Amino acid sequence: MEEDIDDLEITDRAADWNSFLKKHYRKELGEISAQYPHLKSLEIDYRELSLWGKTGLEIADEVLHNPGKVIGDVKDAIRNHNLIFTKDESEKADNINVRFRCLPRKIDVRDIRAHHINSFISVEGILRKTTEVRPRLTEAVFRCLQCGTMSAPYRQEYSRFQEPYRPCAQCERATKMELVPGMSTFVDAQKLRIQESPEGLRGGEQPQTLDVDVTDDLTGTVAPGDRVIINGILRSVQRMNHGNKSTLFDIYIEANSIEIGEKEFEEVAISEQDEEIILNLSKDPEIYEKISRSIAPSIFGMQDVKTAISLVLFGGISKEMPDGSRLRGDIHMLLVGDPGIAKSQVLRYVIKLSPRGIYTSGKSSTSAGLTATAVKDEFGDGRWTLEAGALVLADMGIAAVDEMDKMAKEDRSALHEAMEQQTISIAKAGITATLRSRCSLLGAANPKMGRFDEYAPIAEQINMPPSLLSRFDLIFIMEDKPEEKLDRAIGEHILKSHSVGELIQHNKKFPMEGIDEDYITRQLAPVTPEIDPTIFRKYIAYAKRNCFPILSDEAREHLIGYYLNLRSLADDNTKPVPVTARQLEGLVRLSEASARIRLSNEIEFSDADRVIEIADRCLKKVAYDAETGTYDIDKLVTGVSKKRRDIARILKETIRELADDKGFAQISDITSHLISSGYKKDDIEKMVDQLTKSGEALEPRHGVIRLIN
Repeated sequence: MEEDIDDLEITDRAADWNSFLKKHYRKELGEISAQYPHLKSLEIDYRELSLWGKTGLEIADEVLHNPGKVIGDVKDAIRNHNLIFTKDESEKADNINVRFRCLPRKIDVRDIRAHHINSFISVEGILRKTTEVRPRLTEAVFRCLQCGTMSAPYRQEYSRFQEPYRPCAQCERATKMELVPGMSTFVDAQKLRIQESPEGLRGGEQPQTLDVDVTDDLTGTVAPGDRVIINGILRSVQRMNHGNKSTLFDIYIEANSIEIGEKEFEEVAISEQDEEIILNLSKDPEIYEKISRSIAPSIFGMQDVKTAISLVLFGGISKEMPDGSRLRGDIHMLLVGDPGIAKSQVLRYVIKLSPRGIYTSGKSSTSAGLTATAVKDEFGDGRWTLEAGALVLADMGIAAVDEMDKMAKEDRSALHEAMEQQTISIAKAGITATLRSRCSLLGAANPKMGRFDEYAPIAEQINMPPSLLSRFDLIFIMEDKPEEKLDRAIGEHILKSHSVGELIQHNKKFPMEGIDEDYITRQLAPVTPEIDPTIFRKYIAYAKRNCFPILSDEAREHLIGYYLNLRSLADDNTKPVPVTARQLEGLVRLSEASARIRLSNEIEFSDADRVIEIADRCLKKVAYDAETGTYDIDKLVTGVSKKRRDIARILKETIRELADDKGFAQISDITSHLISSGYKKDDIEKMVDQLTKSGEALEPRHGVIRLIN
């Protein structure tokens, strides 16, 4: 046994740590000294340690294989060399948390094995669940029930409460002892569960999870949905089956430090060099074209849609009003198009650009999956806990919902509150909570009959409730119409993409003469984004962080002029309402996003003009009423056009006019009367059918109708 101890070469590193900390962490030690006990964690960069000569490399290796000893060495250095506290306060050194971060190698949850137990590892993943922060007993003091003598502090291990088995030291009786909470030591504790990131999984593999034990000032720092890197010591705890000890052990990480990944655009790290590139880009006169060409370059055309998506990515400004109300800045957009027009591909590309993007398909999404689920499991000690859904996980990012038209009616209603108030109210299993969902919604849907019918009004072919449609700032109708020139260009673009892809794969297996990196780069030019995705992401982050544009007088007048011009189309009561105040708010948000693309702090006339052109094109497709020659936003917002409402009113008046004493009227007489007034027979029959279905009229026998009220 003595030989084994000698072989381990246990060396006292306190002096080495003293030199290292004084050289690299003097400032941090001073901050802890000034702010203790509010600040009591010393964070050491592993990379800095490994670059500190030969001794640094040796210590860095020790951190991985013998972390407990290394943490003790650092505390010894702090205590013995008075790095933080005076000689009289040296005992406080034991309360300092020594944390290591930025480990060079990360291990996947599925690759953790038995030899990793008690070693220092780094695991990356998405946080799925968290428990509440609660005090945990670390050192218990017990009192003898017979003589009242206090025991020495009794150390408690993870998860199980341990009582002293020996007799009382004073009266020497094997008696029961009670805990004295006032003299015992507690620490804040929280349990987390992380799931490995889905990006690295092969098809069919289930993402694996790992529990994390978090204590002291690490508690309460992360929330479900965050991408995190957990650095800590892998521990094992024996399984119990019905009170019997098992030979199998469960593993968990005793967290030493937590690095939080990019949560949102505001948290993307931007260096001085990046800032210079961003500012130069913003001065480019073709910045709008460059940005739209950098969105899904493998998809040909769709310039309108790509320009609108760039506005969604940059977003408007959310405003907090003095009365406590909040005006959203996020822009919602819906793509309704024929099948095979690359809607889903556009959605997936946007999600890749956003640091906090969630993609979900409407057919497989329930209201609980979109909002939040109440779950009862052993993770939270058998309590009911909330599990965040897609819209909550996309907070401060973008939520893409594909196949929105296939969603069940009750599931789709979950989107209403999230889109306008940007909150999700939950009342489940005794939990009443309001969760935040400050995200842009990018939706895609197919028309009712699969493809658009050019002879029917577009608004009637969108299979979604009007209350949901009215919440979108932009609705794009994407029709797939044959057009030789465009079809040829699309075909050549698709074949070019495929041929380059084939060439790359062939060259990997069988290298070809003259095919080098430069040649492949030139061939890939048509499907390569003009702005590199990493820089593009940083550009958006910089704009969101630093640009808060203000409406100029010219832009304000232009927006008001457009709004009043459309409203004036409904001056008399005979014409439909073209737009409402909700559309004007949408125009303001889009104008703010347009100014942000230029990194401008003023919304100019050109911004207002650009968004009016986009909105006008959308409005013409969706709300234009060919029969009246005007815009009718009611077709979209209420599902009933002005003309339909007029027919309903006149039909009721005609029934009352032609009815006998008992209120019955002949449908044939009503039809003849209305046809002579200029109405179409089809419209009249449709409205009669609608009145009976809605319960406003009764058809007691064929050909006879009577109003119920």
